[in-house]
Amino acid sequence: MTIGFIGLGNMARAVIGGMLDKGIVKPEDICGSAKTEATRKKMEDSCKIRTAAGNREVAEQADILVLAVKPQFFEEVIEEIKNISWEGKTVISLAPGKTIAWLQEKFGQRLPVVRCMPNTPALVGEGCTGVCASAEVDAKTRETVMEILGSFGKAVEVSEKMMDVVGAVSGSSPAFVFLFIEALADGAVAEGMPRAQAYEFAAQAVLGSAKLVLETGSHPGELKDMVCSPGGTTIQGIKMLEKNNFRGTVMDAVITCVEKSRKM
Repeated sequence: MTIGFIGLGNMARAVIGGMLDKGIVKPEDICGSAKTEATRKKMEDSCKIRTAAGNREVAEQADILVLAVKPQFFEEVIEEIKNISWEGKTVISLAPGKTIAWLQEKFGQRLPVVRCMPNTPALVGEGCTGVCASAEVDAKTRETVMEILGSFGKAVEVSEKMMDVVGAVSGSSPAFVFLFIEALADGAVAEGMPRAQAYEFAAQAVLGSAKLVLETGSHPGELKDMVCSPGGTTIQGIKMLEKNNFRGTVMDAVITCVEKSRKM
């Protein structure tokens, strides 16, 4: 099985790194294309994969082809490769906003297509990827795709109508979390803590809190209550966040991302 990548940016590197770490494929079973020779050379040196300057060459070799370019370049790339023989091939799309129907229309045929939405924590093996597949994807290929997408974190099948929501609650939210970590650290710095130490405390607290939610299965509100002692410091902090509409603002941020994704 040959897995091809058109685009070798951060997400492609995360997927390739996960597959290689888990031994799903060997480096020689992966080929990829990128616009610049520097990017191709970097991937050849770091991951030992095969690369090509042309997208069509990669598409022709691949059994599973991963489209990992920016959404605005999808139509251009598809136009370049759509006339090759697609027998036995499956396409994986990493682009937000591009539906299965849209992809099949641009290819001009009902190809087996898997649409997925990974997020940047995939770069450290802690991704969360929403996945949906067209009816043309057979059970064996679906299993292979889920193994690939689970190699760098969690992969969860969802209905396609939920993909825009996945993009917001999983794809965009790391940026919100980074902003939250920065704000936590800024507060600590304001009270005299050195910045590097403040980032370490804040980031570890967020990591540990997320792990508690996932591993205990407890409701986040229940875990929040565990920290809030009567008359203590934490409940005063919660009061300030609620006073400034913290939860409502976060909800609005997620909803705004979903609305934007649906228009892409």
